[in-house]
Amino acid sequence: MILICGTVPLIDLPLTLGEAKFDGEKLFINDCEIPCTQGTAALVSAACVTAAYCKTSAPRVVLAGDNGSGKGSRLLYDYLIANLPSVSPGILLLHYILPVMGLMKKVCAAAEKCVAKPVMIADASSMYAAKAAGLAPLFDIFTPDLCEMAFLADASAVHPAYISRHLFSSEIAQAQELITAAYKQKSAAKTLLIKGATDLVVEDGKILCTISEPDIPALEAIGGTGDTISGMIGAFIDKGMSPREAVIAAAKANRKAGEYARVTPATKIRQVVAALPQALKDVVV
Repeated sequence: MILICGTVPLIDLPLTLGEAKFDGEKLFINDCEIPCTQGTAALVSAACVTAAYCKTSAPRVVLAGDNGSGKGSRLLYDYLIANLPSVSPGILLLHYILPVMGLMKKVCAAAEKCVAKPVMIADASSMYAAKAAGLAPLFDIFTPDLCEMAFLADASAVHPAYISRHLFSSEIAQAQELITAAYKQKSAAKTLLIKGATDLVVEDGKILCTISEPDIPALEAIGGTGDTISGMIGAFIDKGMSPREAVIAAAKANRKAGEYARVTPATKIRQVVAALPQALKDVVV
């Protein structure tokens, strides 16, 4: 079972648990409709479509509304700390949640008490919290972009806004330097998918492969296309893929979905998600 945890920008949404469903346009958690915009909603929607294609169980989610105050994030942390051992998901996918290092440490401690430690995936602010708290080696997969990679490589930064070095190039040589630094100081998960014009698949500090086709520049302008990758990764692992196989398949499928959706900078993320079944036919054997 995959459990996805994150906040959505709906101030009045209480802690909401249940099975997720995407109908091609809208995301539902039980009977609660969540707008399919960027962020955790895009991630969950992509996971739903991928799980349906792979004929696996729909993802279970725990969401809460948060407008930046941290109230919803606190509800999520409290739920995970209290319930992870009894829920014991096979995969725990953490997304947008206010990065609080002490609480993230408690979440990881709760994960260790599960019947079997879940596959741990972190994207966005949950990845920031894991790195800042020194917990990165406990995670199986991170999905940073190159600027977030600079954050992982910066020993003193506690948030990407405070990195000592800003990037103006995405060349692979520069990426390898950041990768080496991040793994040396134990600030990276075992497997990384570094998202960009060329996606880099990394394992234990080594670039295993690069993915650059199809080249769809307009995807860079659409909010949520990095989130969809993380959702697919979780669903692929639930299908039985290894982390390496899952990140490669997700990166390829995301690009193909952009191609099939004929994206422009004005395309909505739900349109990309709706094109995933067609893309998955090209990627998943």
